[in-house]
Amino acid sequence: MERPELADIEKKLGYTFRDKGLLKTCLTHSSYANLHGTQSNERLEFLGDAIVNFLVGEHLYRQGGTDEGEMTRQRIAAVSKKPMEAAMRALGIGYRYVSGGEQNLGKKSVSSLFEALAAGIYLDGGMEAARAFVCAKLLPFAGIFRDYKSELNERYPHAVRYECYERTGSDHAPQFSVCVYAGEKSARGTGRSKEEAEQNAAEAILGMLRAEPGEIES
Repeated sequence: MERPELADIEKKLGYTFRDKGLLKTCLTHSSYANLHGTQSNERLEFLGDAIVNFLVGEHLYRQGGTDEGEMTRQRIAAVSKKPMEAAMRALGIGYRYVSGGEQNLGKKSVSSLFEALAAGIYLDGGMEAARAFVCAKLLPFAGIFRDYKSELNERYPHAVRYECYERTGSDHAPQFSVCVYAGEKSARGTGRSKEEAEQNAAEAILGMLRAEPGEIES
């Protein structure tokens, strides 16, 4: 990768790497690394997951939150795949070293890239640089998405079960139907993926439970 291209990426990130090799590793997908004998960003992704969780938790604490359960739900939602994927789309940065083309990457790979970049910035510039990156690039998307599955799991620990009972549509445009069971309650949801259908089912059952006085706090 040429320096002008790296400079453009750094401009989008709002951070200039001292170690350009580290930035390249952040942008290297495992499918490329395995074929070419180079290092992928998977170790950085592992570290970044912990860093992003910490920084979002710190932000919520400094915001003055007092309800531990609500703060936990907000943190889980903020560090889930959808906000990080949205952050990466907004940045306009993708893997620069990937075999098979970026169009073949799943959403998890896109969100994992944010974690790898957060870790790279931390290793290169310290916690303050990583904090500035996460606060500027991720937090604007943190309140847009909710992780209904995690919310349901918190309310019914070890008692939530999902069943996919139907798959329709073509291979390129599938439609999944899922039923979720929580305690003695159940609800259904549909979506273009099992994950989306499960989220919709979890949202539906939470809505049902909130409508029952004393069952779940509003």
